[in-house]
Amino acid sequence: MQFRERALSRLRSPEDLDLPVRLARPQGRLALAVALVVMAAATVWAVTGSVSSKVTASGILTHAEGSYTLQSPVAGQVTHVHADEGQLLRPGEPLLTVRTDEGDREVEAVAGGQLTTVVARAGTVVAAGADVATLEHVSGPDEPLVAVLYLPGDGGAVVPVGAEVDLTVQSVPRERFGVLRGRVEAVGGAPLTRRQLSGFLGDEHLAEQFSRDGNPVAVLVRLERSRATESGYVWSSADGPPRPVASRTPVTGAVHLAEQRPVDWLLP
Repeated sequence: MQFRERALSRLRSPEDLDLPVRLARPQGRLALAVALVVMAAATVWAVTGSVSSKVTASGILTHAEGSYTLQSPVAGQVTHVHADEGQLLRPGEPLLTVRTDEGDREVEAVAGGQLTTVVARAGTVVAAGADVATLEHVSGPDEPLVAVLYLPGDGGAVVPVGAEVDLTVQSVPRERFGVLRGRVEAVGGAPLTRRQLSGFLGDEHLAEQFSRDGNPVAVLVRLERSRATESGYVWSSADGPPRPVASRTPVTGAVHLAEQRPVDWLLP
């Protein structure tokens, strides 16, 4: 009987026209206001704000003219090494003495440069055409370093000349000395073959490493110079490492791309 009386009561006044209408609770109005404020702020940020992005690639510190591999023109046993790694050699200056069946022969630095790696040591037996050393094309000991980054073949198109670059140097603890600063000076126009990489780097293993994911595009980064640091270059820390950085040191570069407005992503 109780349920029946309640149902009859509802039938007598089905629309409850005499009761006030409640459009929304105070909590609902507050949530709506917050949503409108957030949408307005997002719209303003999308039009006036900016978002920066980066592209990361591996590379190496070197000199702008690259390196070359010196090969022995004769077969025999190395009896003497005339220079140490890091030494600057003149064109035609002897590097090795090799004892052959026809007597001692000198292996000379063909184009000169800075000796970076000596493969053949005293007592080593070398074949004609064997790699014995790597030299960098430099004109003097004070010639500045550059960084060369190798991006995937389609990655060079997004890198603008003049873009800022942060370089993490493998031999320098980043958490203590920060990153090396530089700017993009040039971007290669076409991907490099493994043979071209080897010709510039003077190292087959490096060429294989940088071309592992396909033929890359080279990005030349000019390092920012500084007289206030021991290394001679600008770092994100005040002083940088307490020693010079060596050529042929591996690096990882983060290239800062041009900033974009978020609204541009929505426009065709």
